[in-house]
Amino acid sequence: MFPNHVLSLRLLLVSALLLLQTVSARNINTNSTSLRSHRNITKDIPACQIYCYGRLLDTVQMAHLFRDSKTFVDMKLKLPPEQTNANFETFMKKTNNAPSKEQLRAFVTEHFDDLGKEFVPWLPDDWKEHPAFIDHINDPDLKQWGLDLNAIWKDLGRKMIDDVYKNPHYYSIIPIPNPVIVPGGRFREFYYWDSYWIIRGLLYSEMIHTARGMLENFISIVQRFGFIPNGGRIYYSKRSQPPLLAGMIKSYVEFTNDVKFGIDALDVLEHEYEYWMNNHVVQAKDYDLCVYGDSSTGPRPESYREDVETSEAFSTDEAKEKHYKELKAAAASGMDFSSRWFITDKGGNDGNLTDLNTRSIVPVELNAILFWNAKIIADLHGAANNIAKRNEYQTKANKFLEAINAVLWNEEAGVWLDYDLLNEKPRDYFVPTNLSPLWTGAFDSTAIEKLSTSVLKYIENLQLDKYPGGVPNTLYRTGEQWDFPNVWPPMQYILIEGLNNLGTEAAKSLSSKWSHRWRKRGKLMSLVTII
Repeated sequence: MFPNHVLSLRLLLVSALLLLQTVSARNINTNSTSLRSHRNITKDIPACQIYCYGRLLDTVQMAHLFRDSKTFVDMKLKLPPEQTNANFETFMKKTNNAPSKEQLRAFVTEHFDDLGKEFVPWLPDDWKEHPAFIDHINDPDLKQWGLDLNAIWKDLGRKMIDDVYKNPHYYSIIPIPNPVIVPGGRFREFYYWDSYWIIRGLLYSEMIHTARGMLENFISIVQRFGFIPNGGRIYYSKRSQPPLLAGMIKSYVEFTNDVKFGIDALDVLEHEYEYWMNNHVVQAKDYDLCVYGDSSTGPRPESYREDVETSEAFSTDEAKEKHYKELKAAAASGMDFSSRWFITDKGGNDGNLTDLNTRSIVPVELNAILFWNAKIIADLHGAANNIAKRNEYQTKANKFLEAINAVLWNEEAGVWLDYDLLNEKPRDYFVPTNLSPLWTGAFDSTAIEKLSTSVLKYIENLQLDKYPGGVPNTLYRTGEQWDFPNVWPPMQYILIEGLNNLGTEAAKSLSSKWSHRWRKRGKLMSLVTII
């Protein structure tokens, strides 16, 4: 079912760069208890009245007490949320609903603890000083770099303190059963799509127990939420990110040959898949495809003030709310922010954040990943000899592939393109995800030579091979972090792995060239500027 894992040194260190990136019940239906639970999840979490919405959140965030809006929503409560809210209302009455910044800061100090109280540093018990992949590296500089990178695992391990499990309503963190590897910096919790590359890095580093623990965390979250939130905080609980849990489990099975673990996860994988199909489907050219979105209202709690400020360009509450939803949908994509999500009045991408229309753009990679999910689920059912279920999900995968070919493949461009639902046209702008179906296998394997010629011509026409630090995320300089001249490691991985998957000599040669070039020039950062 799954091929035996063969170590690919060419991709190994490219995968490893991603470790520091900083930055989902079977057959669920729209009337199910699980989805009702999803819709009301913030109402069921007492701490959400502090961290997700409400007068206290608005007052503190708009007072600009902290340089980073994320600081406040990551602070621990000292009192129960209901008591904190009651005290805040009393405080507002005493200050005539117009507290000074100093008074508000004093209230926050009295009622909230410092950052980072939910975790303690954790040294993974399966960390190895010299994992086997090091011995496959001949270049002495790269070998030392691999050792240095492997050592960073010791700095990024976190374990939740017991009080999180006893008093979860005092925290914005989502409780999870096992320790985690976090991105680091201001990101003190897991992030969904980042974790795909973290898991792969752990597996290359032979940290099987740590990787399995993180997968069990995600499984437990799907069982509670119905999907995997954007990140490990309750204020992310109304949006997800690219659904890569199936890909993580596939990687684990390939590295360990533990097919039973994959089979045991099937209920959860189906549950997440059906969440996407029940909540994110749109019609494009009479085909069902998915878009990014969010089901909450108001600004993002972790970027509250910033969102309110950009919404000032809109004159009505309805327009402001639409803007908030577009911001959150872009955050759900993992590419926040980029001209990729701009649709101007003329249908172009030469705008700014006020032109965000993420929910009206059918993204190539999301649908390629959902095809992959259905294929992985089908293969796991095949391994379990569940023939009917295998056929069911293979049919779902085939339908996705048909829709991807019909709507997103663009013969003139020679690659796949995002689709603009507002103007009913393809978006002929470069993004590395235009080639993401090569990574997930969402292409016709009977026409490889023709596809390879087409893709390589596209790369040549756009001169994507000329950048010494990697392929930029777009070719437009807007000042947004997911635009030119910035290079992001996940996108390099998708390009390099995708070209390698094509299998032709020309595609594999370019894949190897880019991986060697980028390993030499890339930095240990989530973002690399190419000029």
